[in-house]
Amino acid sequence: MPRIAANGIEIEYEEYGNPSDPMLLVVSGFSGQMITWPESFKQGLAEAGRRVVIFDNRDIGLTTEFADKIPPSPRDIMKGIAAGEPMHEQVPYTLDDMAADAAALIQALGAEKADVMGFSMGGMIVQLLALNHPDRVRTLIPVMTTSGDPTLPSSTEEAQKALTAVPETRDAETIGTLAAQSRRVIGSHETVRNSDEQTKAMAMRAFERSDRPMGVARQYAAILAQPRWHHRLPGLDVPTLVLHGAQDPLIRPAAGQDIADRIPGAEIEIIDKWGHDLPDKMVPVLLNRIVPFLGRHVPEEARADA
Repeated sequence: MPRIAANGIEIEYEEYGNPSDPMLLVVSGFSGQMITWPESFKQGLAEAGRRVVIFDNRDIGLTTEFADKIPPSPRDIMKGIAAGEPMHEQVPYTLDDMAADAAALIQALGAEKADVMGFSMGGMIVQLLALNHPDRVRTLIPVMTTSGDPTLPSSTEEAQKALTAVPETRDAETIGTLAAQSRRVIGSHETVRNSDEQTKAMAMRAFERSDRPMGVARQYAAILAQPRWHHRLPGLDVPTLVLHGAQDPLIRPAAGQDIADRIPGAEIEIIDKWGHDLPDKMVPVLLNRIVPFLGRHVPEEARADA
């Protein structure tokens, strides 16, 4: 996979589709490597007439690691925020920095604007990308994510434990087993989600590609310390499609609805049986929402070439 310099780091990325098509940048969630995107999802987006770009966020996968940076503990970050301290200044980086990475990647790959779609933490990043770098965003697709409003319903206790569970040993088998256990808690309905075997195999593959537990800790610190942005969303002027699962226990459906309520003209779909994952059976369901939305927002130069 190729690598490119952007925003002072080296970003590992991959492209699908016709390089002359409008760019669609897809941003991974917390600790997620780009290899975890389903092949059918990437190809479906490319076949819809988009130059699909996926990448490893900073500190994860094969993108630049911030190995010398030690974040405050989650407890210390929350205590500091409660005390009114500027905790965003005390973490190695924030989601604003990760949004700047995405904006720089769009530019480095030769595009002026991109459709931007992000899942979970990636959905937070693309909101900040649209807020902080509006000249780089054509359309916005936040998926299974939140506006950052601290008054929204919190995760279930079981889901929060699943998100932050630490393996007893750092080996592929243990991490794969823990991933399957976590997916049973936060994932889609049992008739929709991938099998434990599929989930375990992907987690083991990701571990063998790159294992960065401190990168995960730094990304979690970035989420916790990020200054809230929900009050800025009404100022956005960008076509927006919000997608959320009705069964998501980690980021509740009310969070997706809140984004749609705040962004003028935003569309929203709350999808039955979908949790906090991207199982194979959900890919056609999502493509049936995303592709028509993208089709309504093709840039003029692409229409002229058609």
